[in-house]
Amino acid sequence: MRIYLPPELISQRTGIVLPPGKGRHVAIVMRYKEGDEFMIVDGRGKAYRAVIASIQNREVTADIIEETTSPRSLPFHLILCAGLLKGEKMDFVAQKATELGAYEIIPLIAERCQVRETGKTGRWQKIAEESVEQCGGLFLPAVHKPVLFDKFIAEFSGKGNGQGLIFMEDWGKPVDEALGIEIRSGARIYLLIGPEGGFSPAELPMAEQAGFVRATLGSSILRAETACIAALAITRFILERRIDAG
Repeated sequence: MRIYLPPELISQRTGIVLPPGKGRHVAIVMRYKEGDEFMIVDGRGKAYRAVIASIQNREVTADIIEETTSPRSLPFHLILCAGLLKGEKMDFVAQKATELGAYEIIPLIAERCQVRETGKTGRWQKIAEESVEQCGGLFLPAVHKPVLFDKFIAEFSGKGNGQGLIFMEDWGKPVDEALGIEIRSGARIYLLIGPEGGFSPAELPMAEQAGFVRATLGSSILRAETACIAALAITRFILERRIDAG
């Protein structure tokens, strides 16, 4: 079993009191006892062996035994910028994007979004946290509050330290070509996906003027939530293949 805890809580090393929900899961659901070991991840690439020091009135206290060897971290940061979706589709995106190693998730309020206000940011962050615990990941993406499309584009233009791809249904470059040749260590790669209705005629040139390059996911027409996952998976695969090739 592994659980996520924020780095500031892990830093004390001993006498770590688990948050009530996690303590209940450990003691009641999993039926762990004093002396049992489990894993803690900090969401920033580190994992720790821990032991349950005490369980009193459902309050679980743990001690760190050692920091374990972490698998290779990605030398680039994938930033998923997705049009705000209705219903539980954003839940799905938060879960699967975490599994695929997204560094940040930025919901966008685009012109054709069917939802323009939401109080679910905390819910999506919680889903991402649970995904890290369940799927053995070490990195917890930051899930941002929804931001207006034009504001996001203006901020992207001013950063100058990232590369952006905007995925289109009709046409664009293959992802390998759209990424360009050189991706430096620590590069931030923004993957821009529209809402259910796609981007408006005004939004596409706005993104391109800011430096986004049109990319395609192939000839199939994908649902917006599927496109988010496909874009992350394909981009990560291509970049990791380049790293392996030296």
